[in-house]
Amino acid sequence: MAETTIALTNDLKEKIKEFGNKGETYSEIISKLIVIAKERQLQYLLMDEKNTISIDEALLNAKKRWQK
Repeated sequence: MAETTIALTNDLKEKIKEFGNKGETYSEIISKLIVIAKERQLQYLLMDEKNTISIDEALLNAKKRWQK
């Protein structure tokens, strides 16, 4: 895979380094941070309570819909 160089301030470089383990490259650290960020986005999306109903309400709706 082709490599590139990105400009970072020394302060940001040190902050990124805090998330890594000994021997990890910046590329590995940033990849790990991206995975964590995607998981957090998914969690936020799944836990968002807008346009949701309670479990009790959902069960009541289901019982009404599939009456025997």
